[in-house]
Amino acid sequence: MASNPPAPEAPFAPSRQHGETFGYDSRRADEGPWEEWNPSAESIRPVRGRHRVAKQRGGGLARSSTVLGVGVIAAVGAGGMASANSAKPPVSISLPDLPSVGSLFEDNSDAAPEGSATALSGIGVTATETEQGTSDAGEVLRNRIMAQAEQQQEQIEAKAQADAQAAAAKKAADDAAKAREAAEAEAAAAKKKADEEAAQKAEEARLAELAKQYTLPTSSYTLTSTFGQAGSMWSSGYHTGLDFAAPTGTLLKAIHTGTVTEAGWAGAYGYRTILTLDDGTELWYCHQSSISVSVGQQVSTGDVIGRVGATGNVTGPHLHLEVHPGGQSTGIDPTAWLRDRGLTP
Repeated sequence: MASNPPAPEAPFAPSRQHGETFGYDSRRADEGPWEEWNPSAESIRPVRGRHRVAKQRGGGLARSSTVLGVGVIAAVGAGGMASANSAKPPVSISLPDLPSVGSLFEDNSDAAPEGSATALSGIGVTATETEQGTSDAGEVLRNRIMAQAEQQQEQIEAKAQADAQAAAAKKAADDAAKAREAAEAEAAAAKKKADEEAAQKAEEARLAELAKQYTLPTSSYTLTSTFGQAGSMWSSGYHTGLDFAAPTGTLLKAIHTGTVTEAGWAGAYGYRTILTLDDGTELWYCHQSSISVSVGQQVSTGDVIGRVGATGNVTGPHLHLEVHPGGQSTGIDPTAWLRDRGLTP
């Protein structure tokens, strides 16, 4: 808050004393009269906001400096508050040129001071300016808060949009990965199926080619006993071959090209012929009624090697066929062996 310099005391002029008093029953020695003094900016010095102005004519203003000081302080205070509230630059304070301080308190309110047209109430900032400054500051703060809120909302929306885009991208990537996996699985299944079909066709072609090289041992037959069938009729406790029941004298043929390694009587097997193939597999033809080949003879697929009979341990005419890979004593299932060569008994 700005302060005004104190007014120096006016020179004492005792010759102009008169009986007029101010605020007392009788004249006091310190009431004057004094010579007329007009305050100015050059003649006022600051004394912590308090000002004293001497009465100029006729007495009657002993404490006028106190009244003037209070008015100036109030005006300066209003200016300071307006500056603090409105954030405006400091307002300079000036005092008007007054012809006489005593004239401010005369009853004639229509009379204007002679020295200056500037009224004392013009010092400082008006209430309208203060209100306008406060309103401007509030508007600035409001705009700043709204801008921050909008910025935060934009950040939230941007983050939400980024999250949504990331989620959409992740979903698209997952969907693409699933679609790729499904396509790969479908392609693998199709390839597997195609490979299986190709393998099957290749096997069928191989078997068809083998079927040209292999043939069943007889025709017009009936399968009566299979490999592994249990029963007391066989010394091993189970059937060791495959039985083709057919009338006596039915022709027996070489299943594949090979060499006759045995031809003759074999006890419980009756008349038996053994045909050994090139890979060492032995084919046993048992219970024949007659033998048409001899040991060491080379035969081809389909050549007649004997006839169906009922010799040995039998209950009726049939061919008992056994398969012994590598010439081993224990045979294998003739049905499976014939199927592997494209033949279905």
